[in-house]
Amino acid sequence: MNSILSALRERRLVCDGAMGTQLIAAGLQSGACSELWNLTQPDRVLPVQRAYVQAGADCIITNTFGGSRIALQRHGVAGQTREINRAAARIAREAFNGRPGFVLGDIGPLGGMLEPYGELSLTDAQTAFKEQAAALVEAGVDAIIIETQTSLDELGLAIDASLKAGAQAVIASLAYDLLADKTSYATMMGVTPQQAARFIEERGAHVAALNCGTGIDMAGAAKVTAIYRNHCALPVMVQPNAGLPIVEGGRTVYKQQPKEMAAGVPKVLAAGANIVGSCCGSGPEHTRAISFAVANFNF
Repeated sequence: MNSILSALRERRLVCDGAMGTQLIAAGLQSGACSELWNLTQPDRVLPVQRAYVQAGADCIITNTFGGSRIALQRHGVAGQTREINRAAARIAREAFNGRPGFVLGDIGPLGGMLEPYGELSLTDAQTAFKEQAAALVEAGVDAIIIETQTSLDELGLAIDASLKAGAQAVIASLAYDLLADKTSYATMMGVTPQQAARFIEERGAHVAALNCGTGIDMAGAAKVTAIYRNHCALPVMVQPNAGLPIVEGGRTVYKQQPKEMAAGVPKVLAAGANIVGSCCGSGPEHTRAISFAVANFNF
């Protein structure tokens, strides 16, 4: 099978959608370690990812967002870091059921601020990223996706670890918020898409991406995509939320329906996106609608 980077030179790809909410619907208790399910409940993880494949996803992201040793330690299962990540890659591959597709090994934030701003040491962060990246690459992922990043310092460490582990492709994804002026975006640490695009390319990653964040719906993703395209020469991946968040009963929810979300796909593709997925509030039906929109886009 061609590499994901080769595929991107030939066509646009569709990625899957939200994982956490789908696992909760499958019985995961809120606050529990979803990554541990790769070992203890693989029969519940697999159907979620297979549903995304059946909905048209070319790329499946492993259930390892919180799969670093530092994140797993909060659940008391750090000793199973390697096994959890390797199992996640196997499950994601199995979801394709023999069909062509790409497994993206997920590395999420460590959940703390690096020194000198926080208590997380540079050495511990480097070690955690190296361990997780190595486990995912050993398990045969087609790329590593570093998600929901807000700091270039942490993102850089994760890119370095992924490249050193021998990842075929590295996708660097930041979470942006729509600022008060309602026209510009930055991460919670003040990183702009312009800065991120240049940093990602210079650090050696292969795809510039965005996901999640407040105000990152399909329209917002199109705006950030255009900025990325103007500031680097890399392919672009977007995983916007299912609309803008609203608060109901003290909870933040996303209620955009699949058809409405997919209506924004042409604008994202016209802006230059190469991979389109979805994030908070989405499910397989959103992926199905996005897949249809991608397949029928003419530009």
